[in-house]
Amino acid sequence: MSESITFQSETEAIEHYFTSGWTDGLPIILPTEKNVIEAISHSNRDPSEVVGMEPVKNRTITVEKIAINSVMAGCKPEYFPSVLASIEAVLEPEFNLHAITASTMGAAVLAVISGPEADKIGVNGVTSVFGPGHRANATIGRAIRLTLINATGSRSGEIDKATLGHPGKYTWCMTENIVRSPFESLGIERGFSENQSSVTVFAGLSPIQVSNHSEKTPETILNSFSDALFAAGPNQGEIIIVFCPEHAKYLGAEGWTKVQVKDYLYDMATRSNDDWGQGSINPGPKPTGPEMTHSSIGPDSFTLMVAGGNAGAFSCVIPIWGGGSNSQSVSKLIG
Repeated sequence: MSESITFQSETEAIEHYFTSGWTDGLPIILPTEKNVIEAISHSNRDPSEVVGMEPVKNRTITVEKIAINSVMAGCKPEYFPSVLASIEAVLEPEFNLHAITASTMGAAVLAVISGPEADKIGVNGVTSVFGPGHRANATIGRAIRLTLINATGSRSGEIDKATLGHPGKYTWCMTENIVRSPFESLGIERGFSENQSSVTVFAGLSPIQVSNHSEKTPETILNSFSDALFAAGPNQGEIIIVFCPEHAKYLGAEGWTKVQVKDYLYDMATRSNDDWGQGSINPGPKPTGPEMTHSSIGPDSFTLMVAGGNAGAFSCVIPIWGGGSNSQSVSKLIG
């Protein structure tokens, strides 16, 4: 069990948490024994159960430790199963957590909640999907970050060596705008049923916004993503495309499936090695020559989602840390 500390006042306690390096710089909710027990009660898990180990520092992460950080983040008790599943996901070896958190590149954990749980707890997938104002999004994403800070030691300037950082390191949690999507949800695509809830975690870099207000065909809309994909670099192992409903509407009107969209993006997003060399983002010899190289290693490198408000033709590309090959997204069942 975690150590219990007694304070004279709530303000004194919050200041102690801050000066001890246990926060993200923002005030926290005090993780009283009652609050932590209530959160854990929504998971039917033992507080002492070991969820996983931080592989490099060899730190043990228990259900109780995750619950403490969930309370600190401001999560309602019913959010805890989503937080717990998210931490289980980032601890899988293929996610490569230590490399992501120690990197100068500045990736953040993006958690995408799928299935009935998203509606049940109020995760936002519509207007201002990456913005403030929705408690579930704000606190679930924050709970993930606080757990990384306190359970794995990923503090800025210590393990976290990011050059610029990432606003999503405060919080980055969303769901899809399923009502306006012509595609199956990410959860369904990852093998879960409609009645199951899941979370998928990505090591996301900063979104690159793609704007196109004039085109109305699938081909011309998808062509707009070329420069954003070029900015991510060649041969990406995984990369996210978030279509706004306005763009998705035109893809759906022509009956395009995810497979068709992925195939088109793969074939379209190519540049000559000379062009890739001009904008090379990696050290070492630059590619040269007229041969064409794709932005991704294959059509299945693309993860497609629809999210955001109904008005506005603004979509985005989210590159993945390490070229999308050194970190793989992971999906977990919630509950």
